[in-house]
Amino acid sequence: MSKWNSISEITKSNKDSFFLIAGPCVVESKELCFQVAEQMKEICNRLAIPYIFKASYRKANRSRIDSFTGIGDVESLEILKEIGTSLDLPVTTDIHTEEEAVLAAQFVDILQIPAFLCRQTSLLVAAAQTGKIVNVKKGQFMSPEAMVYAVDKIRQSSKVEPWLTDRGSCFGYHDLIVDYRGIPTMQSFGVPVIMDCTHALQQPNQAVGVTGGRPDQIPTIAKAAIAVGVDGIFIETHPKPSEAKSDGANMLPLDQMEELLTRLVKIRKAIL
Repeated sequence: MSKWNSISEITKSNKDSFFLIAGPCVVESKELCFQVAEQMKEICNRLAIPYIFKASYRKANRSRIDSFTGIGDVESLEILKEIGTSLDLPVTTDIHTEEEAVLAAQFVDILQIPAFLCRQTSLLVAAAQTGKIVNVKKGQFMSPEAMVYAVDKIRQSSKVEPWLTDRGSCFGYHDLIVDYRGIPTMQSFGVPVIMDCTHALQQPNQAVGVTGGRPDQIPTIAKAAIAVGVDGIFIETHPKPSEAKSDGANMLPLDQMEELLTRLVKIRKAIL
């Protein structure tokens, strides 16, 4: 299946399956990105899961000024484009400004809006006007019901397909909690809804200036979301999370992805 057919199937929100957005948190190197993309494509092909490769070309919302942000904007975006072209995969990355929307749209298929920026009208409009699919992460501070306004901003700016991603809600200063009622609520807007199983388990605002996490709970979040009927799953993965340059505390080891996805397919089939 070509990446364009894959996107077409995804946007139909086919309840017989779910799609996967997965990759390392950030583009660390060409070798790493291709290793993850190739392995995930092979697994997803066997399990008949539509797959989208994800990596941030630049990290903007870092805890500390000395945190890793990327290897260079154009270099990273060219790597993402090469993955999409050579592996015939849809590719996504996140953006933070109107200028970045225009730049990234030249290289990727789907633009991701970070949770902290989901109310940024000018950013949503700029992303929509590129003609790319726009995936908006629900802010930790937002109710599912309020995300209808993000959808409206995109629809009124272009005919592009809006997607929504849940990544949990603030629960005190250092934790997040997932309210699964938000999945059908946001699906009622007529858009695909994705569960970000990685960032829903972040433990932000740590005193040391490095975000913590509970990757051991990723299967719990993912299985519950599939059982509720979510359209897609988002998981950041890395061959060696302890050596990752960003969000290593949250990523699922690459060698654990196949077992988890196999179980998710079984759950989806069981509830049909």
